[in-house]
Amino acid sequence: MAEKLKIIPLGGLNEIGKNMTVLEYGKDIIIVDCGLGFPDDEMYGVDLVIADMTYLVKNKDKIRGMFLTHGHEDHIGGIPYAMEQFNCPIHATRLTAGIVQLKLEEHQLQNTVHLFTHEAGEKVKAGCFTVEFIHVNHSIADAVAFAIKTPVGTVVMTGDFKIDATAEDGMIDLARLGALGKEGVLALLCDSTNVERQGYTPSERTVAGSFERQFTGCNKRIIVTTFASNAFRLQSLITVAKKFGRKVAVTGRSMENILKVSTELGYLKIPAGTLVDINQIKQIPNNKLVIVSTGSQGENMSALYRMAFSGHRQVEITASDRVIISASAIPGNEKSIGKIINELYRKGAEVIYDKLEGLHVSGHACQEELKIIHGLLKPRFFIPVHGEQRHLQAHSRLAQTMGMDPKNIFISDIGKVLELTKTTCKWGGTVPSGRILVDGTGVGDVGSVVLRDRKHLAQDGMLVVVVNISSEDGSVITGPDIITRGFVYVKESENLMEELRVIAAHAIDRCSQNGRSDWSVLKANIKNDLSGYLFKTTKRNPMILPVIMEI
Repeated sequence: MAEKLKIIPLGGLNEIGKNMTVLEYGKDIIIVDCGLGFPDDEMYGVDLVIADMTYLVKNKDKIRGMFLTHGHEDHIGGIPYAMEQFNCPIHATRLTAGIVQLKLEEHQLQNTVHLFTHEAGEKVKAGCFTVEFIHVNHSIADAVAFAIKTPVGTVVMTGDFKIDATAEDGMIDLARLGALGKEGVLALLCDSTNVERQGYTPSERTVAGSFERQFTGCNKRIIVTTFASNAFRLQSLITVAKKFGRKVAVTGRSMENILKVSTELGYLKIPAGTLVDINQIKQIPNNKLVIVSTGSQGENMSALYRMAFSGHRQVEITASDRVIISASAIPGNEKSIGKIINELYRKGAEVIYDKLEGLHVSGHACQEELKIIHGLLKPRFFIPVHGEQRHLQAHSRLAQTMGMDPKNIFISDIGKVLELTKTTCKWGGTVPSGRILVDGTGVGDVGSVVLRDRKHLAQDGMLVVVVNISSEDGSVITGPDIITRGFVYVKESENLMEELRVIAAHAIDRCSQNGRSDWSVLKANIKNDLSGYLFKTTKRNPMILPVIMEI
């Protein structure tokens, strides 16, 4: 029986983030992207989310390489965690490789992982696969799509893209995509992020004009927050600042890292004398200064967050500041951003964040751009990716308007296997998949049970019952004592505390009278009696932890 090409998404479908796709044929596997996701509101204490890589660990001898479309966190953030489980060569363009190198150094993996850099137009052989790098436009430099030659046909993966005719790094290579369409494309995996938006995505160059309008006639100190990875945006800011005779200071670790890498690789050109250290800004008049900051998504402890809440060492927000938020909210971050904006207003600052101001453009293709890609490639099969269910469904409908047979469109999900031959595409079972939670240095040690407990503690608090029992006859020596955290204010609830002590004591006595000395039974009785009473009297359900000590 002839081998089939397997396409297995491990992330990036029915969710925003942790993009990761596996292509497998026979004894060869390649991986496209390895991103992270951000925790939901109910993932208390969780720092980030990565894909479940159990399938790759199990088949690590088959892995021939990892290929990266671009340097955004949702496409590369999971790499250190992957490389600690299986080591394989990583292939990326120069800027993407530069950002990945920083990540590897943070995790002390720079000497063990082989990182290869490539230019658009290059082809890389990896087992039975040949991967071609194709230049695309996005909100970060050096973004590429992949044309992957497999034994059953060519698979095109667009990565994140848009069509920008005036892009700083040149227009997307539509000619090559058109040539691939003429050669024949077996399957297309295409970005679905902006499929619900009509028309075309504006060019990044329009943002530079918006910056000029904000700088004109402004005598205030200007603070701009944007995505750290958008080197084009940073270049526009620096160019406009120079034009208006302003110095530029940068704050925020990720912003500083990107600035360093982009400058070293030649993606950012900073005029001499324009950049100043953040520690020197007090020596510069407000009307001669621009501060570029992280925090466009309202991240806790980002530079802008610390400024807003008076926690930044060098910058204190005042009424003489104009704060420009040059970014749109990633779904789920709206509350965090709103919190910062409100606090900036309280400090008296002028805040500019309105979409109408033209201070941000998306890096993703809208409907008309997606139609162009579909029209050029004319794939036999289509798999929408990079989006939630509504995006995938909308992209399916768009493909159908382009003449695509609905039977040839496959809306997949993480862990689902698609099996392709030269003429067919069918579902082929599932592989282990899901979310692995990272909390501090712990990877995967926070599961559903721990999250449930954290949620329980956050909502209702906890109550600890401490009892000292004699080892000789099982009688109570001291206690029960009640300790609470996050449940009630003890000083104002002394009557309730006394009631709880009495109920706990009765539960202990009942066990003694019944001759039950088993600690598990004793603990269960205390918990049941207290929880029933508390819910009846307070309508709350705190976590109850009986602690029994034998003396």
